[in-house]
Parts: sequence; C-alpha cells; structure tokens
Amino acid sequence: MTQQACRTTCPYCGVGCGVLATLGPAGVAIAGDPDHPANYGRLCSKGSALGETVDLAGRLLTPQIGGKEATWDDAVALTARKFAEVIARHGPDSVAFYVSGQLLTEDYYIANKLMKGFIGSANIDTNSRLCMASSVAGHNRAFGADTVPGTYEDLEQADLIVLVGSNLAWCHPVLYQRIVAAKAARPSMRVVNIDPRRTATSDLADVHLGIAPGADVALFNRLLAEIERQGAIDAAYVEGHVTGLAPAIRAARGDDICQTGLDPALIQRFCDLWIQTEKVVTVYSQGVNQSSSGSDKVNAIINCHLATGRIGRPGMGPFSVTGQPNAMGGREVGGLANMLAAHLELGNQTHRDAVRTFWNAPAMPQAAGLKAVDLFRACAEGQIKALWIMSTNPAVSMPAANAVRDAIAGCPFVAVSDILPDTDTARLGDVLFPATAWGEKSGTVTNSDRTISRQRAFLPVPGAAKPDWQIICDVAKAMGWGEAFGFISPAEIFREHAALSGIAGAMGRDFDIGAFAGMTDADYNALAPARWPVAANRQGGRFFAEGGYFTTDRRARMVAVTTQALAAPLTPERPLRLNTGRIRDQWHTMTRTGRAPRLNQHLAEPFVEIHPDDAISAGIAAAELVRVETGYGQMVARALVTERTQPGSVFIPIHWTSAFASDGRVDALIAPVTDPVSGQPELKGAAASISRYDPAWYGFAVGAKRPVVCALSGIGYWALAPSQTGWRLELAGDSVPASWEQAAKLLFGAGDHARTVCAVDPGAGHASVVVCERDRTLGVLYADRQPVAVARSHVIAKFATLSPNDLLAGRPSMYQPDPGALVCACMGVGAKTIVHAIAAQGLTSVEAIGEATTAGTSCGSCRPELHALLAAHPVKLAAE
Repeated sequence: MTQQACRTTCPYCGVGCGVLATLGPAGVAIAGDPDHPANYGRLCSKGSALGETVDLAGRLLTPQIGGKEATWDDAVALTARKFAEVIARHGPDSVAFYVSGQLLTEDYYIANKLMKGFIGSANIDTNSRLCMASSVAGHNRAFGADTVPGTYEDLEQADLIVLVGSNLAWCHPVLYQRIVAAKAARPSMRVVNIDPRRTATSDLADVHLGIAPGADVALFNRLLAEIERQGAIDAAYVEGHVTGLAPAIRAARGDDICQTGLDPALIQRFCDLWIQTEKVVTVYSQGVNQSSSGSDKVNAIINCHLATGRIGRPGMGPFSVTGQPNAMGGREVGGLANMLAAHLELGNQTHRDAVRTFWNAPAMPQAAGLKAVDLFRACAEGQIKALWIMSTNPAVSMPAANAVRDAIAGCPFVAVSDILPDTDTARLGDVLFPATAWGEKSGTVTNSDRTISRQRAFLPVPGAAKPDWQIICDVAKAMGWGEAFGFISPAEIFREHAALSGIAGAMGRDFDIGAFAGMTDADYNALAPARWPVAANRQGGRFFAEGGYFTTDRRARMVAVTTQALAAPLTPERPLRLNTGRIRDQWHTMTRTGRAPRLNQHLAEPFVEIHPDDAISAGIAAAELVRVETGYGQMVARALVTERTQPGSVFIPIHWTSAFASDGRVDALIAPVTDPVSGQPELKGAAASISRYDPAWYGFAVGAKRPVVCALSGIGYWALAPSQTGWRLELAGDSVPASWEQAAKLLFGAGDHARTVCAVDPGAGHASVVVCERDRTLGVLYADRQPVAVARSHVIAKFATLSPNDLLAGRPSMYQPDPGALVCACMGVGAKTIVHAIAAQGLTSVEAIGEATTAGTSCGSCRPELHALLAAHPVKLAAE
C-alpha cells in the first residue's frame, strides 16, 4: 500500500529544496514540494534521482572494530576509553572531531557540545571550512556576525544579478532556474557572470567577464573606486551605519586593474551597469571563497554594497550561496573551530561564560582550535592522537589529500561515522559507526537564506544503524557525561539549541530562534520551513537596511583590501593554472550520487578541460588520457578539449575517488595553503603541468555485474560507474593482453562454462569480446589503440536485449536509433535524439526542444547544452 508523501528536504546543495518522498511498492517516488519557499516544486537532476540512491547495497549496517563486525556496546566503549585515555595523558587538545555540512543541525549541536563544553577543546572543525569559511570571516569582519543579509526573493526582485565564482546552473540549479524565470518575466533584468571559465551559467548572462584567476579583489576595488568617482556613495547610509570608507577607497584606488586580464572597456561597462542599477544582488560562491585571499574577496564585494547602502532592502545585497545542505546549520551551532554555538564568539569571555553556564559544562576552551588543514597536519605530526570523523571523506576532499590520507592512517586511534565502509576515509578507521542516511534520519537543516527546514524519516532504520546525534550521545555517556547527553529525540536537542539561541539573542546577537524553545514534539514534527530569526520581537526578513550591525558600536566595517598573488606561482615546469569544482550531476565524493545510474551517464569519468592551444602544445587530442601533475601529486583524466576554459588554465572536477577511478582524486594535487583569516584552502589556484598519457590500448566495457578490474594485470587507468543495465567501465592498459578472450572472462568474473563471441584484429589493434554464460550475457569489452569509438549510450541501453553479434558491432542498426551522449539526466534524453528532432521538426528554441523530446522540462540544468546544440545545428529556413 502506497504511503502518504513525506515532506522532507534535499540532502545536496545549500539551496535547501523541499522534497515529497513517497514510499511505494516500486520504491521511493520523488517530487519537488510545491509549497516549499526554496524551490516551489522545482528539483535538479540530483534531487530528482534521490529515489535511486536509497538502496542498501554496500551499506555499513553494523559497527566494526579493526574491520570486523562488533557490538554497539564494544564499539562505543572502545571509542570512549581511547578518547578518555588520550585526554588524561596528553590533555584535551590531543583529540579532535572532523565533522560535516551533511550532518543535521541536531547532530552538529551535540558534537560541538561534547567537544567544546565537556572535552574542553575547540578542536572540532568541519568540511564547511573547505567551502564557506571565507564567507563567515568576511561577514564577521563587516557585520560583526555571520549574517546573510538577504533572501532568495531578492534574486527575483533585483534588476541586476552579478554572479561571481558561481556556476549556479550546475551547482545551485534551482536558484538558477528561479533567475531564468524572473528574467523571462522581466526581460529588462540583467545578469553579469564573472568567472575564468565560460560555464553553463554564462548562457544566461548579458555580460561574461572572463577574469584572470584570483583577480576578484582587483575588479571589485575598481568598482568601489568608480562608485566614489561617479558620486554614487550613499553618504547618509555611510554616515549613519558604516566605518572605514576612506581607507577602503584608498586601497581600492591603489589596486592594479590590469591584474584582471579584462578589457578596460568591458570593466567600465560592468562598473557603469552596477552603479546605475540600484537593485543589484551580488551572488558569490566557491570561486570566491576557495582562495588563500578568499576573505578579502568577500569583503571587496561587501564594501561596494556598504558604500552604496545597497544591503538589506528588496532586490539588493551581497549573497553567499552555500555548497552543502547544512553548512549554515553547522555555523549556527558553532561547528567551526573558531566559533561557539548560536553565533557567539569563542574569543569573548562573556560569550564563553554564557554557553558554559547554559550547558553546565565542566570545561570551555579559551582559544580557537585547529582548522581543517592544521588539524590533519597535527595528526601527521603526532599532536592529535584520537580523531573522530563524521559524515565526510577528507582522504579525498582535503588539499594534499595523499598526505591527509597518510595522517589519518598514522593517527593512533580513528573512529569514523558513515553510511559506507569502503570510502577512502572509512577504510582507515579503527572503529566504524554505522550512521543512518537521508530518508532514515530526522532533524533540521538551514539553507543559504536562513530558512530552517525539516528532514524527515520515511524509511525504516536498516540493520544496527543509528543517527549521528545518538552515536555521539552514547560515547559522551560512556565518558561519564550521561546527564548532559541524555537526549531521547532530535526534538529535545532542537529545543535546547533554540533556548541557547534565545540567550544569544538577548545578548544582541543575530541568530535567535528562541521562539522554538518551548515547542512540543508534535510542533517539531509538523515544523514548516521558517527563516530565522524566529523570536518574540523578530520574524525572518532581511538584515541591515537600517543599520543595526552586530559590532560593538553597531556600525558595519568596510575593510581595506588589495589583490594578493595566487599562492602557487607558475613556472616553466608548471605553466598551467589548475582550477577545481563541481559538475552538474555529481555531489562531493559520490557516496550518494555514485549509486544513481542516470547521474553517471552525462559525465562518467574524471576529465580535464584543456584549451585547444594548450592541448596542441602538449600534443594531446580530444578524448585521450592526460596526466596532470603538481608538486603534490598526479592524476590521470580524460581530455576534454574546449574553449570554455582560458588558455593557460585547466579545470578538473572534485568528485572521483578510489572507489570510482584508479587515479582521479584531484585534491591530491592541491597545496595545503590557506587564507590567513578564514583558514580556507586555496583549492582553485594550483600550478600544474599536463602530458599525454600513452597507453598500449584503450578500452570500454559494459557488464551486468561490477567488473573485476583488479583481475587484469597492466591496467594503468580505469573509471567505473553504474548504468541502467549494470555497470560501465572506461579503462586503458600499459600492455596488450596475451588473450583478449581470457582478459574479458577475468574482467566479468566468468566461470568455466562461459563462452565468448569475438572480433579481434591484432594488426589494427581492435578487439571486441562478448562473454556469455548459458543464456545470459555477462559483459562486452571493446579495445583499440585509440580511444574507443562505440555508441556508448546505445550499448548501455540495449545491453540486456541485444544479441552477442549486435553487441560486437557496438553501434545501432538503421532500425535502432542511437540516443547519443546523455544531455538531460532528468528525462533521459541524448544528444542525437535532440539533434534529430531539431532537424526533423525544424526546432528553433529550447522550449520547442522540450515539447518535442521532454529535454530541459524538469530541472532545466541542461538548457545551456540545448542552446549549444541549437547553435551547432541551425535549422535551414525556407526562403519566404
């Protein structure tokens, strides 16, 4: 019997979309919640595919000690004893927690309470340090608190939206679609896209500024200088509410605009447009934050809004969009090593006393703890002797990831809470705690515009898994603090969190949800999305239109900043600038999206975007394999030769791990250099070199079951992904197998009774082998001296139904149309299907493509690619 839809929240990016999840006989049906204020029913490709990610294959369902199943009592007791022994011998700063923006607020609150209030150390940091710490620092320097001034509605009410270091179309697709709809309804709206790459987001922009990497401060300093030159400073607002205008302008005038690499006329056009448009929102994300000068970039943006008073009013203000589903919730409970709960300051004695009294805590740190990069460096140096990692994968995602992996492996005791036992990080744990996953756990998250939403459980808890808050409470009790951690539900934790925020609000802080402190369990279960503050004297809304900043004098601070050189200078040996980031259909290290077949068809392996000029210089052709090297590591990826990236720069996605590729961990190439204010790493500015990786053969395979790549010798590269009919595999070998038939049998785990159907041409270097067992096809392997040219989408889609001879061909017959490479993940529409419809039906718009093929009619993230297909295949109109 089908259940009623459960209202919950998406576990991916910081947009915080509402989801309707319905558990039925065929699985979990997913739809956007039309009543949620973040998305009003829209979902992106990742959100739409959530139902494909909730199976239990490969899940961690019981605790493990030393790789063997254990009881909860034993795992908890061992962890508590190890932490207690280390603290007793070496002090509280010899232990650390590394947590995650994928934790729910209640989990985050309990972890922070245990570490800061009871262990007595501030050594708790979060993977949000890798994405939003510079924004936190910039907010604190300018506003006196980590306050996001605006709301999502500002995106629709603005007359100008400036997107800085934000590929919104792929990284926050629902916000992108809200802007697309607003621009369609009001064509006078203008969009400026500032990004070294020409991304999918650039398709929407009226102006694209292909800025030089790292030069954002120089551009916004020029804007500030122009604001002053053109007389656009709001003197009344500055006089009443702002400090630091004069030194900020002096610094801005002294900066060198040539560092931007932009045409001065284009810079002037941008400045004039910004200055002449009062209702302007400047949206920024990882391209600004992930920098060794990220905090200065944030303040350069904020300076322009403060000088003009364009903040806190409808349709105007600086707007940080967060990368994770609960990066904001973690900031609210003090999840960073330099913060306290409820946006209170760790360095403020009054604030520390207030939190200690509220918690009745035995200890409270006097100073900030170790930020992420320093935390893992301290592990490597032996200072951290007990480490607990929760819901994140730092052995992949941290800069200098190989060194981080080794530091975790060398730490005397490591506990890991996760849903899978075979992540790069979980493999290093002494104790593994099985945590509940999305759909099984209950709590709250806060999105980028301060809206608190409920994540609700609609699936049974599998095996012996527990929610993270309960795991932490169990360990805290075993360490002797049962009274402070005797929570029985997330609702009880949320009430305590709300009560503490009420105390902070009474002390003049921004974060206050004190009105929730007295809510019942029923109220909590029924909690509708609510934007904070939620207090007796304030409900939601914007901040700072009339001043009221959270500094000691209630005035904002403009910060004088100048452009800083990128941390890694280019050299003749490392002549290329390496940029990293996300792609449309994957999330972080793929522990969830890697399970969804349709999300693995658009871009199914690690790739490196290379400008054609750089590809020619390096002797690299499209689709060949490329070795990318820095002073910290190397990786191998597929060459994607494109003019989207600038000459002298390359781009690689962050998502691939050792579970999905042989050598795809890009953060292993990144230096552990950080912003001195925020501690956020420079993830987008490494100096790199590229060279052609020249294997003896390239291969492509499709199997009904996961191929056994390790069974083959001499494999130099592989990348694996689930498909709708099993598994797909790209691979390359350093030596040609003696027998392609035997190699294929090993790859597909064939038994003694297996047979093969082959087409092998040793002279040309071609081989196609289909492996069958009884009446079932186990797999097909294609090999060539060049990158394999087969109709991948056709082979994958028809794998289970094609005859062995048809599979050998690797291409559809004239009666079997090839859909081509996947373009629309939501609706499963390929490029060749779209091109055929354009030609056959005379389609001239994205909307017409949608009507003909359904492509682009769901989340809309593929609309830029549809525009590109239209441009590449124009319809020849008959003469009138």
